[in-house]
Amino acid sequence: MENKTIIQLKDIVVRFDGETILDRINLSIKDKEFVTFLGPSGCGKTTTLRIIGGFLYPDSGDLLFNGKKINDVPPHLREVNTVFQKYALFPHLNVYDNIAFGLKVKHLPKDEIHDRVMTMLKTVNLEGFEKRRIHQLSGGQQQRIAIARALVNYPKVLLLDEPLGALDLKLRKEMQIELKNMQQKLETTFIYVTHDQEEALTMSDTIVVMNEGEVQQIGTPQDIYNEPQNAFVADFIGESNIMNGVMHKDFWVEFGGQKQACVDKGFKPMQPVDVVVRPEDIDLVKPEEADLKGEVLSVVFKGVHYEITVACNGLEWIIHTTNAARVGEQVGLRFDPDDIHIMNKLFTRTTNLLTGTVVDEDTISFLQDLEMKRPGHGFAPGSSVQLTISPVDIQLVSEDHSDMVAYLETLIYKGAYNEVLLYVEKPEPMQLLVHTQNDEQVGTDVGLKFNFDQIKIEALPTAAGIPGTEKK
Repeated sequence: MENKTIIQLKDIVVRFDGETILDRINLSIKDKEFVTFLGPSGCGKTTTLRIIGGFLYPDSGDLLFNGKKINDVPPHLREVNTVFQKYALFPHLNVYDNIAFGLKVKHLPKDEIHDRVMTMLKTVNLEGFEKRRIHQLSGGQQQRIAIARALVNYPKVLLLDEPLGALDLKLRKEMQIELKNMQQKLETTFIYVTHDQEEALTMSDTIVVMNEGEVQQIGTPQDIYNEPQNAFVADFIGESNIMNGVMHKDFWVEFGGQKQACVDKGFKPMQPVDVVVRPEDIDLVKPEEADLKGEVLSVVFKGVHYEITVACNGLEWIIHTTNAARVGEQVGLRFDPDDIHIMNKLFTRTTNLLTGTVVDEDTISFLQDLEMKRPGHGFAPGSSVQLTISPVDIQLVSEDHSDMVAYLETLIYKGAYNEVLLYVEKPEPMQLLVHTQNDEQVGTDVGLKFNFDQIKIEALPTAAGIPGTEKK
């Protein structure tokens, strides 16, 4: 029998200081499910968790618990408990009293409190620790006490906000397994927040990948890894070779300088797409045994495999293999059609189309009052024109030397360059596409420098019959 839905988020929107933090989040979480919100810092995952916990109220949309709206229900009246990265254990109380604290507040009978506390100590494998002081515990033990304190109240849902972040790598891996076993044993819904893809893949029944306040993909760990829906998910989950491609027809795609058979269909003929091939799905063979041929650029031993970089047709490919190769060696790259994953592009155009305003015979303005000098452009003052700006004609520079500043939303390496999506708020919200060799920090402001001489100026496509758009 399929588990029923316990939590629903319907069109949840959250704004801070006029900025949209969560943008129409829709999500259903089933009873007894281990769900992980996964994404980079600032993606909205913790904000979503706080909405569910009642620490934050949505500006619009509905939060349902077992079918009932709980938007305005305070945290202490929700059947939800939370474990934070900083466990907030009481240093003046021993382990027993820390776990029992919430039960004592509820004035439960002493015998029931004792039974519950001892049961929880057994559940988290800390029997015999009840008289220990908090400072006598390791980080992993403190984490388990925090979980026991949250679970002893028998919540329907346990929220965990990056609780393993303060632990060392070995202990973190051990706790991942313990948490999953604990969740299955207790049959409690766990909602977990992390930026660590391995944690998400290891523990989750369902992963919710988030970025820029939006849900990018929802699915099982296998679905998220093997069938990413866009380049952001493919890049964030595991290592990937992500290339620009063109879908010629069903089951036939061109990328990396070659036409390849694939298993995807439903795209438009000659539609630009993003193509993903995982490094472990590529075999290194003799050059004559493959259509894709290239030269080995680097070989790095990673312990369980070699990471080999190969240059093919002007693009860099990453291959994970147990077979070594030599730098400078000529090799072939071979993979099967079902190893190729086709995705819609995050940015639907291959160039930037903007509207400019003719100021005078020599000047055109666009974006945040940028003025471009182009003597003899030939359009009437006051008219609107279309500006075509290639992604290579926008440089990322320091803000001090820039024409304007934009917010960097995503950065995806495409084998020869970084494909960057920038957000510009004025004169109206829009995205700009940039191809660059720069490695910039996602989620920060960057300066932009335009190559004005290369910007193409044309009459607006819809200008026919509209006064003010004709050439002089």
